[in-house]
Amino acid sequence: MKLEGRIVTAGGLVSGSLEIDGDRIVSTREEAAPNRTLLLPGFVDLHVHGGGGADVMDGPEGVAAVAAFHLRYGTTSLCPTTVTLPLAELTAAVKSVSAMPDDSSRARSLGVHLEGPFLASSKLGAQPPHELAPDLAALEGLLDTGAVAIVTLAPELPGALDLVRALAARGVRVSLGHSACDYATARAAFDAGATGVTHLFNAMSGLHHRAPGLAAAALDDERPTLELILDGHHVHLALFRLAWRLAPERLLLVSDAIRAAGLPDGESELGGQTVRVASGRVSLPDGTLAGSVLTLDRALAHAIDAGLEPWQASALLSRQPAAALGRKDIGHLEPGAFADVLEVDADDLSLRRVFRSGAEVPR
Repeated sequence: MKLEGRIVTAGGLVSGSLEIDGDRIVSTREEAAPNRTLLLPGFVDLHVHGGGGADVMDGPEGVAAVAAFHLRYGTTSLCPTTVTLPLAELTAAVKSVSAMPDDSSRARSLGVHLEGPFLASSKLGAQPPHELAPDLAALEGLLDTGAVAIVTLAPELPGALDLVRALAARGVRVSLGHSACDYATARAAFDAGATGVTHLFNAMSGLHHRAPGLAAAALDDERPTLELILDGHHVHLALFRLAWRLAPERLLLVSDAIRAAGLPDGESELGGQTVRVASGRVSLPDGTLAGSVLTLDRALAHAIDAGLEPWQASALLSRQPAAALGRKDIGHLEPGAFADVLEVDADDLSLRRVFRSGAEVPR
């Protein structure tokens, strides 16, 4: 199979074609091609709770439905993400993700993102309250599945830095979030092996000029990658542009989508809590933001509207999140990579066609 258009590369757009054999890209060629067609790598979402009425905590059918829903909007790989609930429920969710077949009808799983359970009570956001001190033993059953890729935790909690070291030694990515930590504690966590920050600016200590917190430490340190939710509600475009200028190769966009994504406005659910969706904003009854209804095709459009070139925006949605997990077989359109390709209209940025492992996805 051959796809033609302006191909996104690491350094810009190149007119040409992709040759696909089976589930892989076998060659790329520079040549004349349709000018108004963009070929982008499939999106890679490291933080997604739900969509299309389903949630990762719903069991195997829920996980599969979430992955199928987001695939239709261009997300070809994702990390199914939990909420903070008792360990028995988290264990069931991890097993559900492990049981999901890897086929072209849904986005491939890159491993579970445990958002919690070790979060600061003052920065829970929409996470359900759950008191549990950082402890590797508490996670052993989850880690033994081999399906946990990311753990979000608050580094100021007692024992958290020891847990960061232990998780890093086991190859689990640690992301700092839902935290009121100060600058020094954040830097200590990066020194201990934390490699990311969860939804930058949201549910964390910020940029106060005399008391810089986690957001300031994350921007100032050159090591961590930075998740950001670009849905028009979580982060002002000025701060998105600031983060991109300071850390263009460390920034990555996530959806943080909940089950209400793709559904009409109204009431929905997150972690057993009632949430309300109105004009694209999801909130608890008290007004606290509670995830999003974002799909990553819209995040691409928002980033381009904010001033990025298509190839620059694509990197935040594909190449850089894939690299954050050490995946060299996704996130780019180069020979040897999975044929996860998005055919996008260059004029209105609408998705024309989605290919996952070389197979076109019904939409």
